[in-house]
Amino acid sequence: MDILLNIWEFIIHLDSHLEVIIAQIGGWSYLLLFLIIFAETGLVITPFLPGDSLLFVAGALAGKGMLNIAFLFITLAAAAILGDTINYWLGSWIGAKAFDGRFRFLKPEHLEKTHRFFEKHGGKAVILGRFVPVMRTFVPFVAGMGSMNYGRFITYNILGGVLWVAIFLFGGYFFGSIPFVQDNFALVIVVVIALSVMPVVWEVMSEKVILPRRMKQQGEQTLP
Repeated sequence: MDILLNIWEFIIHLDSHLEVIIAQIGGWSYLLLFLIIFAETGLVITPFLPGDSLLFVAGALAGKGMLNIAFLFITLAAAAILGDTINYWLGSWIGAKAFDGRFRFLKPEHLEKTHRFFEKHGGKAVILGRFVPVMRTFVPFVAGMGSMNYGRFITYNILGGVLWVAIFLFGGYFFGSIPFVQDNFALVIVVVIALSVMPVVWEVMSEKVILPRRMKQQGEQTLP
């Protein structure tokens, strides 16, 4: 049991051990990082894997010369895009099987509502979901279940994947060597994630609070 717990702790805190791993396995580090980012975005059973922090640390180590930043960016952007693509098709396949009427609590009309949501808001959900841990694992899966148009999905998938990897990877590359960042790494990651989540919060507030309030004010102005 202790061995399994140690393995678990090592996996979920892989970002903390990344420098040692790179020193030991060298060029194979690119494959390891590719597989982790792919799994974190492409498999609904592994949302616990490090994502944001791993990208930031990898970027910081690239800044030290331990990794090639250009090759790292291409590799991890490809992993993020491929992961979401696989996740989308898994959701599409499972959705068709699960909502075929065999299960009473999985009603076809629920799937239709999901489809309408992703046709209307899917682009924003795919891009913004990239910056929210756990959500980025489930958004492409649900998009597939909801039969979001694949042409739209892959466009926003590529855009979101490139933005996500670039922001955290190059953030680590340019700022990871700053002593304050090194001494307060956990705090920096929390701040970066909070800033990346702000567009999601603004979107929700716009639809739930600001837009209804404006509509109410416009209605009051039109009253005699």
